[in-house]
Amino acid sequence: MRVLTGINTTGTLHLGNYCGAIRPCVQASRRDDVESFFFMADLHALIKCQDPARIELSRMQIAASWLASGLDPDRVTFYRQSDIPEIPLLNWLLSCVCSKGLMNRAHAYKAYLEANQNAGEDPDAGVSMGLFCYPVLMAADILMFNADRVPVGRDQIQHLEMARDMATRFNNTYGLGREFFVMPFEQIDEHVEILPGLDGRKMSKSYNNVIPLFEGGEKALAEAIGRVVTDSKLPGEPKDPDSTSLTRIYEAFATTEQYQAFRAELSDGLGWGEAKKKLIDKINEEIGPMREKYNYYIAHPAELEDILQAGAAKARKIATPFMQELRHAVGLRNFRELQKDAPAAPEAKKSVKPRGLIKQYREADGLFYFKLTEGADTLLVSKGYVNGREAGMAVAALKAKGLADAADVTLSDGVTLARVNALLEAMRLEEAEKKKAKAS
Repeated sequence: MRVLTGINTTGTLHLGNYCGAIRPCVQASRRDDVESFFFMADLHALIKCQDPARIELSRMQIAASWLASGLDPDRVTFYRQSDIPEIPLLNWLLSCVCSKGLMNRAHAYKAYLEANQNAGEDPDAGVSMGLFCYPVLMAADILMFNADRVPVGRDQIQHLEMARDMATRFNNTYGLGREFFVMPFEQIDEHVEILPGLDGRKMSKSYNNVIPLFEGGEKALAEAIGRVVTDSKLPGEPKDPDSTSLTRIYEAFATTEQYQAFRAELSDGLGWGEAKKKLIDKINEEIGPMREKYNYYIAHPAELEDILQAGAAKARKIATPFMQELRHAVGLRNFRELQKDAPAAPEAKKSVKPRGLIKQYREADGLFYFKLTEGADTLLVSKGYVNGREAGMAVAALKAKGLADAADVTLSDGVTLARVNALLEAMRLEEAEKKKAKAS
């Protein structure tokens, strides 16, 4: 399974980023059944940040943080978005099949409109084309490498739906029997740690309540932990373990037994100062050994650059030939591919078995459908689904398992389940042969 993860380069990482994204992603990247792509979304960063020095520093700090946290660049594909020129080109190809109406429905854009209207401003005040078309570039990031899963928060699910919509439109417009893009789906981990910040709210730079990951070293970590809000109870007085962020943060770095023991100590009267010291020590057990590697990369940016350029080269081994296929599909072809001489007399056409194709589309009723065709014949049409994700999941199930009954589809006159399943099996074999040939 191909999994793709991106992180914006507009600031430094904090402890919440580490527990919520970096640590689980690094752990997942070590699985043998996962092919991982990690990139720094530095083109996305330009949407909100026009400070070149901040962008430059952030890219370096974030790259060093991933590597210091255990990401193995030899095992994964680790690169900067801006080092892959095929991505902005794909962004344009997708823009040309993406409707403006789809972008109008983007949650982030609608939030801007509402805020501007409430403030009595022009609805589009402060909205750049980068912000408006952000979902298209995100789709290009994902579809460039045909990622199967994208770890995101629930606020990003809409962007995956939009990516599937653009992929479907491109496939239907230019595919001619071939699906260039697979349908990517969000990966929501319900067990990912969401750390509270110094004031109890979600740890976020927006709230100015973060605990730094590596920047400033142990001193900055201790100073931040010292500012965690607690009540005024003195040492010896029983304390409510759930009244402060200390407990939740401690849990993210401790075993179950250690966490329960820490709670018990607070209930028995452990002083807040001593509790904060215990938390600093517990975090340092995990983060401390990583600091040396982080500081090394910050002090040796040329080595960091070499790692990222090697990652970009690995990524482009996939992106460059794929973009050549896409260019050919849309008509941006090399003239050497055209015949210079008049074509020879056409040979008698051989009998070619019509190819099967599953097309996903949206009707005027707002629902999403798919149909299975063989040549010019339509074999079945699905029921309507409320969103593209449900339709895509139904398509995936149909491809993988075939059709057990006709409960959720309408078969065309004279079409049998046997014919449908025979075609689906042929399509699976054809796809397996393609993957085998590509791997070799």
